[in-house]
Amino acid sequence: MLTPSQQRAQEASEGRVRVVAGAGSGKTRVLAHRFAYLVNDLGIAPGNILCITFTNKAAQEMKHRISAIVDSGAVNDFVCTIHSFCVKFLRREIYRIGYPKSFTVIDEEDCKLLAKQAMQEWGIDRKKTTVERFLKSVAALKGWDPDAYIQRHLLPNASPECPDAIIRYIRLQLKLYALDYDDLLYFTLYILNNFPDAREYWTDKLNYVMVDEVQDCSGDDWKLLHALTSKHGNLFVVGDPDQAIYEWRGGNPRIFVEFKAQTDIILDRNFRSTPDILDVANSIIENNKNRVKKTLYTKRLNEHPVVYRHCKTEKEEAQMIADTIMEGLRNGQEPSDFAILYRSSFLSRQVEQALLRNKLPYTVWGGVRFFERREIKDVLAYLRLIANEADDLSFTRIVNIPSRKFGDASLKLLRTLAEEENTPLFTTLCNNITNPKFNRAPMHEFVALIQNARELAEHLNVSELTDNLLTRSGLADTYRTDESEERLENIHELINAMREFEKAQVDETDAGLYGYLQEISLYANPDFHRDGSHVRLMTIHQSKGLEFPTVFIIGLTEGIFPNHRSIRERRKDGEEEERRLMYVAVTRACDMLYLSESEGYMDDNGALKYPSRFLTEVDTDLLKIEGDPDPKLLEGTRNLISILESELYMRDDAVWTAGTVVSHKVFGQGTVQSYDPASKSYRVAFGNNIRNLVPRVLAKV
Repeated sequence: MLTPSQQRAQEASEGRVRVVAGAGSGKTRVLAHRFAYLVNDLGIAPGNILCITFTNKAAQEMKHRISAIVDSGAVNDFVCTIHSFCVKFLRREIYRIGYPKSFTVIDEEDCKLLAKQAMQEWGIDRKKTTVERFLKSVAALKGWDPDAYIQRHLLPNASPECPDAIIRYIRLQLKLYALDYDDLLYFTLYILNNFPDAREYWTDKLNYVMVDEVQDCSGDDWKLLHALTSKHGNLFVVGDPDQAIYEWRGGNPRIFVEFKAQTDIILDRNFRSTPDILDVANSIIENNKNRVKKTLYTKRLNEHPVVYRHCKTEKEEAQMIADTIMEGLRNGQEPSDFAILYRSSFLSRQVEQALLRNKLPYTVWGGVRFFERREIKDVLAYLRLIANEADDLSFTRIVNIPSRKFGDASLKLLRTLAEEENTPLFTTLCNNITNPKFNRAPMHEFVALIQNARELAEHLNVSELTDNLLTRSGLADTYRTDESEERLENIHELINAMREFEKAQVDETDAGLYGYLQEISLYANPDFHRDGSHVRLMTIHQSKGLEFPTVFIIGLTEGIFPNHRSIRERRKDGEEEERRLMYVAVTRACDMLYLSESEGYMDDNGALKYPSRFLTEVDTDLLKIEGDPDPKLLEGTRNLISILESELYMRDDAVWTAGTVVSHKVFGQGTVQSYDPASKSYRVAFGNNIRNLVPRVLAKV
């Protein structure tokens, strides 16, 4: 049974329809029933309906729901993601621009391999610019003018010139007839805009277009939607600007907010959460300006007030979560009833250790447990080999990390020699270092590194030893040049864990390598089973679309959440997206919500930690406060916000004029062409290449 608002959305078949669907308001149900209404009641052939979802998982869920309420065979491949639709379109149409229908779609890892090849051929030092930054430059070139990108570099008569590494990357793609996810969209738009017969076929075929999670669509996504509906004009878009959390990767919720619809419907009844939880969510999100005003309500009864816990330490914060879960289990709840959400993945470490100490089963949803993450296992393998040269498993893991050109053949020979000499692999390498297969500078340096570290371990704390090891081994440079910010954050958190361990030792001699390895054996080698019910840990981005009886939102510290880096880069847009992220986190909770933060110091700059601004935006009458936070801390939050806003305002005060010469660490010296106050960015010319860049990455020459 649909509510009156849901039924109105179901039956709004013609023209441009906008449905603003609040969290937990049943939007997936509405989309499925509208599809069924078009097919069952209006007699529209399913092949003439395009229903676009944001993820493949959502597409499968949509197909499943539709199939339950329509006749057999009435669900087709046009219930899909926007990229899946583009693939279907291009299999039919891509021949028009000289590509075979057997073109390849490449993912992020494939793109990184091509990027490394192009960077190597052009002699780009990966210590100065990472693969990730290089690929952002490629995306910027393509996205600035997609039509020009296709015409200049991809069409059969395009120039074969290769003036820089970015163009070389594009030529490598062309050689393989490989399309990345951006290309799928750009090629589809190019063909629709330049081949009238193709446009006529598709706009005639698609009588109705329905779009889910439209607040996360980019400007180019919207161009495609308008192109596909240009003939029949039936565009039905569903979303929630308050849950737009992908603006940092191209989503543009402002287009949805400003969308001129012939029919506007708001779904504001929430079927998920208690009034207590919704009151907190509403009081936070109303501070945003870029939204369609609505206030979620529910017919559920209040059960438990939202709890705000102020803790003295992160360890206390984690232990209180474990204690709460254990109490819930004693009262008949299951581990899977609990979810722990955080802004950044490094925040999971303390909670994981608390859950392990208390033998609570858990899983990291959509991610990897802290002590199983690749970079953490690499560092621990180095430490274990330093502590015990007979640890062949650790040796095998790290002998070629970073690359020392020590491949499978070399390792096989070393193992043969080790068996003959009856010695561990590292000892065998030391004994045979003059063997022509091993007698190379990187291997001599590796042996010296381990031997020297073994001596340092006798008088250094484990955190100091690890700092030294990260630098001398080249691991720090490896993670800095090839990987994302997340890996560096995880390494930083590991060092923090070591320092906590050191502070807890009464005898300083226990704060070294051997004591630490013994201490973490519980965490690094957890004895747990992946089947059965588990507490779920995940980032807030991964929680989108999910719901849980009890939710903990941890790490609510100003600077961490909201993330000040995001605010510095995108100003008010960044702040509003962080607040939307908080709104998404709060509305995941059905019955019980805990908000927590802790005192101490920020790890990156040593500054005092203050509660998140989001906590100050909630009326204290809506919260059950535990831990007695000092009012001076909340005053500190307000001061920190004021300082940050003053810093950003001062940056905006001194706008560089056209013609100003600036430098960029990757693109070199360039000239300012203009300033865009809306995006707070400069249009800068670097030779023939144009980039739109935020001020913080530029220096005035």
